[in-house]
Order: sequence, then structure tokens, then C-alpha cells
Amino acid sequence: MPEQVDPLPPGIDTSRPSVARMYDYYLDGKDNYAVDRDAVGKVTEVLPEVRQVARENRAFLRRAVRYMARQGIRQFIDIGSGLPTAGNTHEIAQEIIPDARVLYVDNDPVVLAHGRALLAADDNTAVATADLHDPEDVLGHAETAKLIDFDEPVGVLLIAMVHFLTSEERPAVMGRLLDAMAPGSHLTATHTSTDGQSPAAIAQIEAVYATTPTPLYLRSRAEIEPFFDGFDLVPPGVVMLDEWQPDPEDPGPAPTRWMYGGMGRKASS
Repeated sequence: MPEQVDPLPPGIDTSRPSVARMYDYYLDGKDNYAVDRDAVGKVTEVLPEVRQVARENRAFLRRAVRYMARQGIRQFIDIGSGLPTAGNTHEIAQEIIPDARVLYVDNDPVVLAHGRALLAADDNTAVATADLHDPEDVLGHAETAKLIDFDEPVGVLLIAMVHFLTSEERPAVMGRLLDAMAPGSHLTATHTSTDGQSPAAIAQIEAVYATTPTPLYLRSRAEIEPFFDGFDLVPPGVVMLDEWQPDPEDPGPAPTRWMYGGMGRKASS
């Protein structure tokens, strides 16, 4: 008998690579399809250490969440969270603040399905299908209203996300997030960089992501820093991932020098 093939969940498009599923494959996950693996293969041609970059990014996320939780942040919005993997935001935050509330946001239906299954028994976590390109969609979502109190400080994570915004989108998207956040809130972001990289590698990476619904734009440090406009940068500022508050108890992989990371705090008005 021919092998039975399970039907795809509603809304899943396997005709084009998905950024969330590509990232899952970078981290050796299983929730991806041939089209995603083919796209990753093309990135790997010019960026052989891409899986190391993804792990470096996850290590930064863990440090950033711990930092925010230790500053008293009790609620988090992880925008573009991707598929569940080891060391999720709620797991890290709840190690420090057991009742920390975490909203995961992604526009990929695979993330919604897997996230809801993972978080079904945790009343302090939820998953929302929304898109960073439309911040009102994120801020006004019903799941956001259930979990997040914008009168209190919130930690917003944009890990490997802001490089999907065009320069024209940046002021409106980032400005809307800033306006919604109470004083004392923190925003952290990572962004793929052009600094020190060959033009050919940059062009090929951008070309691969141009085949997805979410094109990617690599930038220099000087072009990345304006994403933190309106925030006071937490030391050491916008730096390569391995340079941002390294933690000897949770070391990241060997540095790849492909991504910048930073965190900003919204000052009291």
C-alpha cells in the first residue's frame, strides 16, 4: 500500500519557503519542508556557519530575557518568535519570575498550531497570529489584550526580525511600538549585518529571502542603530552578539560576526 501522507494544516503554503520554517531547520528542527531546506541550502553556500549564527542568536535571546526579568519586567511580547525550540522565552523568564506572562507573535500558521499545542496548559502564555509590518495588528490582537497590560513595563523582543522591515517602514513600526510601551519597558533586537562581509554573499542571502513572503535587508551598524531611536541603549549598546553582556554560565557558540544585537529602555517621560 502507498504510504499515507498527512494533510497539511490549513493555511500552510509549501510552494514558497517560510522564514519561520527555515529558522527551524537552522536549529535542526523537524517542522520544515523541502522548499525550506532548499532555501537554507542556498544560504549555506555563502554562509556555511548559518546554523551557528542561529544558535548565537538564541544565546543572545536567553541573555536578553534574563536581563529584562532581573530588571523587574514581568510581561513579554516575542514578535516573530518562530517555532517552539529549546530555551523558549517563557521558560527563561519563568525561571526568574514564575508568573511571567509571555505572548508569542508570528504570522506563520505552523507557529500558531505548534505553539498552541505546547502552551495549552500554561495560562500565562499565548500565541497570536499577527505581523510586525502591521503593529496595530500585534498591539490590538485579542490575545495581546488578555495577557499584556500596557500601563506596566513590557519587554518586547524582535530577535532576527527588524531586518525584515524596509527603511521606509522603520519609523512608523518602531515608533508605534515605542508609543505603546510604558516607561521602564525594554526593547531588544538583533539584525544581520553587512559589516565585514562580501558584497556577493550579501547579495545571495538577500536573493534567497526575496523568494519568501518576507524579504530580508542586511545593514551596517550605523543603519541598525536608528531602530532604537527613542530608547536609552543598555550598555554596551549595539554590538556584535557575542559582545552583548556575555554570560560565562550560558556561553554562546564561537562568534560568527554576522549579527548585531542591542537593547533599549524607555525612559520615564
